[in-house]
Amino acid sequence: MKKLMTLALAAGMLLGAATGAGAIDFKAKGQWLMGFSAGDGSLVSHFKDNKAGNHNRAADTDDIFSASQRVRLQLDAVASEALSGTVFFEIGDQVWGNAKSGGALGADGTVVELKNAYIDWMVPNTDLKFRMGIQGIQLPNVAGGSAILDDDVAGIVASYQFNENVGLTALWARPYNDNWGDKSTRWAGSDTQYANYHDNMDLFALMLPLTFDGVKVTPWVMYGMRGENVEVRGEMQPYPVVANDTAVGNTHKAYGSMFWAGLPISLTLWDPLNVELDINYGYVESMGRYDALRYNDLTSRMGSTEREGWLVKALVEYKMDWGTPGIFGWYASGDDGNVKNGSERMPTISGCGNFMSFMGDGNYGWSSDGSLYDRNLTYAGTWGVGLRIHDMSFVEDLKHSFRVAYWGGTNSPKMAKYAKDSWGWNTSGWDGPYLTTNDGLLEFNLVNSYQIYENLEANLELGYIVNMMDDDTWKRSYRSDSYKKQDAWKAQLIFAYSF
Repeated sequence: MKKLMTLALAAGMLLGAATGAGAIDFKAKGQWLMGFSAGDGSLVSHFKDNKAGNHNRAADTDDIFSASQRVRLQLDAVASEALSGTVFFEIGDQVWGNAKSGGALGADGTVVELKNAYIDWMVPNTDLKFRMGIQGIQLPNVAGGSAILDDDVAGIVASYQFNENVGLTALWARPYNDNWGDKSTRWAGSDTQYANYHDNMDLFALMLPLTFDGVKVTPWVMYGMRGENVEVRGEMQPYPVVANDTAVGNTHKAYGSMFWAGLPISLTLWDPLNVELDINYGYVESMGRYDALRYNDLTSRMGSTEREGWLVKALVEYKMDWGTPGIFGWYASGDDGNVKNGSERMPTISGCGNFMSFMGDGNYGWSSDGSLYDRNLTYAGTWGVGLRIHDMSFVEDLKHSFRVAYWGGTNSPKMAKYAKDSWGWNTSGWDGPYLTTNDGLLEFNLVNSYQIYENLEANLELGYIVNMMDDDTWKRSYRSDSYKKQDAWKAQLIFAYSF
């Protein structure tokens, strides 16, 4: 009886809400992903010497095969063209068989996450639009995605369209605040109580979209400030020099300035030829110095937390009946070998490079194995050139995309001794692989997409990275452990139901 009364009460509340909000139009959309993958995303095998002088496999203990799922549900409450609200939930990722994520026997995991929650409204009798709340913010970009910011963040975005050619967008975002005293952010064994002040990061940006026949240009600038006690929970850190997880010390400022600027240009004057060029610059003020550990001799140097760099990327493609072939490339500044003067790699907040689909978000940007997809790729400290053919189709409902790219490094080989993980991802914030001028990678991607139904797709992605890192550069930079490079590979099948 108690359950029946509870259900009746809940139904009455829902009916009352629906009656009171009769003018509201509810729209739902979402996506189910079911993924099955096999692969090894690491570029290095770790071995340790035993007493007999032999090498035993120690680090590569991850499962080669993984299966998981993710559900995203979005509900829009639309009152009119001038007012609406959106809430966006994510359920998962749930790794099949894993209890923590709710995928083990019995399920019942706590895995519902809030992805977005915002309102859209217009100032009465004007064309001024506002979006307030947790939302996806992507800085203007072309040719390979945003290398600086493309993520969910809390903030306010205001936009105004002056005419069909000129618009203006302004935003304020707060990626971080009040995280410094949270026990979950501390390193193991620390009970220190940290002060809950000077721990916010704020970003302010202006964007000027200009659209003309065959030409789109959106110059933008973004100023930011971060407090001395900002704790970023392992996400993208704009200020460390190389892969060093030591806390920044000897701080002399309560707040430090950050600045970025970009100029994305898209040309379709010669349709079906498409030309894209994107220029980015970033600077983060030094907040003091820290102990930069040299892993070859376990000594340290006083490194500066200043970071300044730039990136240029480009794409040229030609659309044909059977597919769209193209060529792309990029070049980013790299570290000069001196930790005392900071880093020369472009600082970022949370990039999302997508030229490729192994090291990059060129496909779904999701995998049933978290080690087999983009980790906020920014291209910092690298250069590359590649070829691609998008949307090849010779059979109805079946498409193929093929990419190949060579990756080189722009960082000084002297910096290898400061990198925490040779041949691996740069752990200072998942910029991507830390490559010196002696290193190289050759990546291949093949994505096959079959439309089973209008809303159901089967997506088979194959990726391989040929590892051409320089043995001498990295082995001279490390101490007792022995390192052996390896190629990376992945194969994943995703069933995607979208509505």
